Amino acid sequence: MAIPVVYNIRSVRRRWTSSLVAILGIAGTVAVFVAMLALARGFKATIVSSGLPENAIVQQAGSDTEMTSAVVLEDTRSISDLPQVARRGSDALVSPEVVVIAALVMKGSGTDANVQVRGVSPRVLDVRDNVKITAGRFLTPGLYEIVVGRNALTTYQGLELGRKVKIGPGTWTVVGLMDAGGSAFDSEVWADSAVLNGAYGRPPSVFQSMTVKLTSIDAFDGFKKALAADPRLEVKADRERDYYASQSQLVTTLITVLGGLVAAVMGVGAILGAANTMYSAVSERGREIAVLRALGFGGRSIVTSFLVESMWIAFIGGIVGCIAVLPVNGITTGTINWQTFSHLNFAFRITPDLLLLGVGFAMLMGIVGGLPPAIRAARANVAATIRAL
Repeated sequence: MAIPVVYNIRSVRRRWTSSLVAILGIAGTVAVFVAMLALARGFKATIVSSGLPENAIVQQAGSDTEMTSAVVLEDTRSISDLPQVARRGSDALVSPEVVVIAALVMKGSGTDANVQVRGVSPRVLDVRDNVKITAGRFLTPGLYEIVVGRNALTTYQGLELGRKVKIGPGTWTVVGLMDAGGSAFDSEVWADSAVLNGAYGRPPSVFQSMTVKLTSIDAFDGFKKALAADPRLEVKADRERDYYASQSQLVTTLITVLGGLVAAVMGVGAILGAANTMYSAVSERGREIAVLRALGFGGRSIVTSFLVESMWIAFIGGIVGCIAVLPVNGITTGTINWQTFSHLNFAFRITPDLLLLGVGFAMLMGIVGGLPPAIRAARANVAATIRAL
């Protein structure tokens, strides 16, 4: 015979002060837990959204990132001629690119931070059609001109449209602002690849990667096989989205692990708070428990009843915590991308599955905190309690 759930709900209401303490402890833990996962989710989403499904990125064989890769001009020409490469008229939709890391002064703090400066080709906007020029114009090949991502504009000093800014050994004019739809390119500055190579004293015929728009998503396998079959090429190809997903793993794992440790420490406190609340309830309700046992409710029913009460408190705490963390969704923050050593802006990303995970975490704390008091209640000496009535 089961004890009605309404009994547990009324019990929580009667002991609202101690219940509130447990609810707030669980709510705080859930809020931190969801916020840290949203931070990791937002970072990964920002990086991954930089890649397009129909794009491939070509790098030197054996390299893990653009920073360690080298692709020569002759290779880019051979790759451009492959039948899997999309074309607009007679022009292959490819963008051989170089990347440098430069220090710029951040707004607000006045300290230096690394910005990723990407040298691109004139066809880059056709290759990456998720990037749009929102003000000014695109850069002119051969000139010291740059276009600035929207997050870079708000992060660094001196990148407003029309301004001249010193980056590395050169002075560049900001001729355009771009919106990359929340991807990592929003935190970048783009220049002409040939000019950027020259400014940094690099060989003009050496790039670090090559982004290719394929004729279709399904053309990737054929494209990869064609690269492997050409003995002149010592390169490898990845789907652009897969490449950027791999670039997010280090920081995403770091945030998740650190967030998990913080949530675990707070979770111990929340569990102790819930357990203390339930132990208090057991102490106060000795007579009630004895009466329930005398009415025929067994030990299993008592355990279940107290667990339900603990989980009810945890559920309320989980809902409160999820509601409390919702305002951070979409808030932009920044960190160092340790695989490119550049500053990256990204937004917290709270999704329904994270909220469900937060409520589930709360329920787990309710079970762990409520089980020992529930067992204690079931083992109470009924005869002694009744004699004391």
